[in-house]
Amino acid sequence: MVALTYTVAFEGVEARQVEVQCAISPGMPAFSIVGLPDKAVSEARERVRAALTAMAIALPSKRITINMSPADLPKEGSHYDLPIAVALLSALDIIPQDKAQETLALGELSLDGTLVPVVGALPAAMAAASEERTLLCPQACGAEAAWVGAANVIGARSLADVVRHFTGQSVIAPAKPGEVTRPTRARDLRDVKGQERAKRALEIAAAGRHHLLMVGSPGSGKSMLAARLAGILPPLDPAEALETSMIHSLSGLLDEGGISRERPFREPHHTASMAAIVGGGRGAKPGEISLAHNGVLFMDEFPEFSRTVLETLRQPIETGDVVVARANAHVRYPCKFMLIAAANPCKCGYLSDPARACARVPQCGEDYLGRISGPLMDRFDLRVEVPPVAFSDLDLPASGDSSAQVAARVATARDVQAARFAGHADVRVNADMEGALLEEIATPDSEGRALLTKVAERFGLSARGYHRVLRVARTIADLDGESDVRQPHVAEAVSYRLALASEV
Repeated sequence: MVALTYTVAFEGVEARQVEVQCAISPGMPAFSIVGLPDKAVSEARERVRAALTAMAIALPSKRITINMSPADLPKEGSHYDLPIAVALLSALDIIPQDKAQETLALGELSLDGTLVPVVGALPAAMAAASEERTLLCPQACGAEAAWVGAANVIGARSLADVVRHFTGQSVIAPAKPGEVTRPTRARDLRDVKGQERAKRALEIAAAGRHHLLMVGSPGSGKSMLAARLAGILPPLDPAEALETSMIHSLSGLLDEGGISRERPFREPHHTASMAAIVGGGRGAKPGEISLAHNGVLFMDEFPEFSRTVLETLRQPIETGDVVVARANAHVRYPCKFMLIAAANPCKCGYLSDPARACARVPQCGEDYLGRISGPLMDRFDLRVEVPPVAFSDLDLPASGDSSAQVAARVATARDVQAARFAGHADVRVNADMEGALLEEIATPDSEGRALLTKVAERFGLSARGYHRVLRVARTIADLDGESDVRQPHVAEAVSYRLALASEV
C-alpha cells in the first residue's frame, strides 16, 4: 500500500500541488527519492533519517521509495523535508494515513527533528485552502500562513510534535494570523525646503499611482522627496496586502511572524543587474519590480542604470506584470508599481549653472539624458525639474503642508477611485484606466478638450502621452474634489507632461 500526503511546488506566485507518495517494499535496503528532485530535495533523505533517529524511530530494512507527482515538475528547495517525513511516518503506521492525506505540508528538518522555517508559506496556505486541506508548517511560519483565513494552519516546533498532534496525544492549536507593526516614519515633507512644484507632483503621483521623473542638480532634494513618498501613501488594503505578501513570502522577506500593511518601497542601486530588477536567476525569482508591487520603485541616478535594464521596464510598466522566461522556468509575477526616477541634468550635474558647468554644455546634457530612450520617457506621466536650493534658504522656517496633511488628501482621492472602480476587478487607481473606461471617466469639458487637442497637435503627443495626460488630469480633479475634469486640471497635467522637453 502507498501512503500519501501533499505539498507544493512554486511557479512564480502560484503554488502547484504535489502528491508525495511513499512505498515500503521488500528488497535490498534503500531510500530513494524520485520525481525530478534537485540537490536539496535529494539530500532530504539524510535529514529525514537523522530526525527519525533522534526520535528513536528506526527505518525498516526494506526498500523505501518516495515519489513526488507530477514527476515532470521540477522540485526545488528544502521545504519537501516535512512532507517526505509525514508520508514515511504514515507508511510506517506511526501516524494515521487518513490524516496524512488531508494534510498539505512544507518545512525543513534539522538533524534533531526541529522544524526550520521556509519561504512560501503564504502561497502554500492559499493552495491548501483551495484544496480544503490542513496546512502543516513550522511554527515560525504559522502566523504568516494563517493570514489566509480559509485555511486551517498547524504550526509545529518539531517532527515529534507533528506525531503527537496526529496521534491525538497533544493536539496543536491552529495558528493565528499576525501583522507586522512598523514604527511611524519620522520623515516629513516639510523637511524639504522649497520645491513646492516637486511636492505637488509627488502628491499627484501618490494619488493616482503615476510614474514620476525628477531632474535636478546634485543636492537639490530629489532623494529627500522620494524618501518621503512612503509617508503620504495610504496603507495596503487587505487584498493588496495579500498579493504583495505572497511575493515577499517567496523571497523570504516575511521574517517577523506576519505581514505588513505598509506599501513596499524598493530602491535598487544603479549597478543592479537585469535579473535583479526584472526577475530571474536560479529558480526565476521575483525581481525588484515585483517586490515593489502595489508600492514604489525608486531608481536614483536613473541614466546610470544599464540601458538593457532600463529598456526591460517598458513592458512591465504598461502591462502590470512580467513573464520571466528561462530554459527551465516560465513564470509570471505581478508588478503594478509606481516608478519614481531621479536624474542629474548632465554628467557633471550643473548644466544650468554657468559657473560650475563643464565645457561641453549643452551637449553633455543631451547625451546624458539621452540614455533614457524616447519610448521609456513617454511612459512617465509626470516630469518635474528640481532646481537647486540656495544655502541661505535652508535656515528659513518650514513651509508647505506636512506629510500628514498631504496623506489625508491622497487617501481621500484613493477612496474616490476605489468607489469609482468597485465593479472593475483589474482597475484600482486612475493609472489603470484604459479604453472605453478612460474615455468615459476622464474626458474633460469642451474647454479642456480644446486645450488638450491644441497641445497634442503643437507638441506631437503620442497616443500614449495623450491618454496619460487624461489620467493625470483625472487625478488632479480627484484631489480638488471635482466630479468633472475641467480645463485647469488639463492645463496642470499638460505642464508636467511637457516639462524637461528641452533637456530630453
